[in-house]
Amino acid sequence: MLTNTSRLLGRTFGLAAFLLSGPAFAQATAEGPPLSAIGWLSDTIAIPARLGPRELPDQTRAVTATSATPARINTVPLGQTNADAVGLLPRSVTGLPDDFWGNSSSAELARLIADLRADLPPPLADLLRQILLAELAPPVDSTRDAKLFLARVDRLLATGALNEARALLERAGPTDPRLFRRWFDVSLLSGQEDQACRQMLGIPEIAPTIPARVFCLARGGDWSTAVATLMAAETLKVISTSEADLLARFLDPELADGQAFLPAPDRVTPLSFFLHSAIGEPLAQGTLPRAFDFASLSETQGWKARLRAAERLSRLGAIAPSQLLAIYSERRAAASGGVWDRVAAVQALDRALSSGTDDEIVQSVATARDIMRTADLEPALARMFAPALIQARLKNRAADAALPMLLLSNAYEKTAIATPLRQSNPIWYGVALGDVQTNAPIADPLEASIAAAFNTDGVPLEFADLVEEGKLGEAVLRAIAMMQDGTGTDPKSLEYGIGLLRSLGFEDTARKMALHVLLTRDVS
Repeated sequence: MLTNTSRLLGRTFGLAAFLLSGPAFAQATAEGPPLSAIGWLSDTIAIPARLGPRELPDQTRAVTATSATPARINTVPLGQTNADAVGLLPRSVTGLPDDFWGNSSSAELARLIADLRADLPPPLADLLRQILLAELAPPVDSTRDAKLFLARVDRLLATGALNEARALLERAGPTDPRLFRRWFDVSLLSGQEDQACRQMLGIPEIAPTIPARVFCLARGGDWSTAVATLMAAETLKVISTSEADLLARFLDPELADGQAFLPAPDRVTPLSFFLHSAIGEPLAQGTLPRAFDFASLSETQGWKARLRAAERLSRLGAIAPSQLLAIYSERRAAASGGVWDRVAAVQALDRALSSGTDDEIVQSVATARDIMRTADLEPALARMFAPALIQARLKNRAADAALPMLLLSNAYEKTAIATPLRQSNPIWYGVALGDVQTNAPIADPLEASIAAAFNTDGVPLEFADLVEEGKLGEAVLRAIAMMQDGTGTDPKSLEYGIGLLRSLGFEDTARKMALHVLLTRDVS
């Protein structure tokens, strides 16, 4: 019986015979050590090829494909830079000291970043992302292994921040196979597959695996070589039957006529995800890593899929609030329950703020907060509507209803100044202004821990040794880890974590974190 691959062959036998014996095929099938600990990265790079300095353009220019010729990734010669020092945000933006990483071990910093939960409370997620993107001096023991840089990129990928990850990789220059592998997958998930393939086939340091080579040859229009390469690989049994069947259907969709869908792979990668979508057999995304949600934001996807992807990414702070609001607002809810109730609630609040009465605003705010809170989207709701709430100049009951949302936004301090909170909610008022009175009424241990954090000077004892040893970044990462459970954080841990942030100058994050816990906790 003919295999799917053999049915594709046509007149490509001579080329296939050449590929079977050629050095390019031998290189593409050679075994090499694992290039990543991330389980979902595509197997696109066969072996770590030779590395050496290259004369490439200035690293500050963006990568933009302007023709069919291979684009060049902007970088600096490998021998002249340390990837751990590469960043997108200068000190003038972040305010971080250049020696933020200081004397900490690169491996320990990488471990701390990797161990953080993906769904950090928004104030901590914002701080961590700023740190990950910052231009800083590398740790004292940093080498060209770039452990810290890879951990930073992998964290961005894990939280669906593909644009930032891609920009960071391009700034470093992903000709190192470990970096290129990540850049290639980010490109696939963000709709830049043609540029990714031009790079893969045009960079001598990169040796693609057979599936990646076949895919990129086909994307580049070299169909006959793609078919011959696939046949040669199947003949030598260097790819699995499932890989061969998937690639064969990609090369010739008519092979699937009258046949059942291919089974989902045990390990879904961006390449297999892309190929399944291309042949009309898309894979379910609900249980896939958040990076895959980025692909579902495309306007070619169904609205419900885009809504769910946008919500998941918004919980991680991976997309702007305005993008989530725009997707919610595209059309009327198609049904009720679940995501459709959230669509209806967001649209009702938007209408009420535009032309509703005070009663309608009060009701819409209450409904939206309740519905979004059950989906862990109340912080996203606050960020979406803070500008409109401020512009509406609400008064009386409407202002009271909107108050928690405004305190969860970047406008928390202005809101506290403009609102008579001192008597009604003294702890909210004090935190928003960074001045919690020592005699303020305290309702529970959580409020007591927050009040203590705002009334204690200096570095908490739990972090004193790290700060003294010049390990500021490590101290901050440990403080983030200490508070990463948000409203579930032990009050004492919250006190120490907020205290550390305040002592090192992260006052804005400290206040936002305290307000987040106070306003989103379950008080029933």
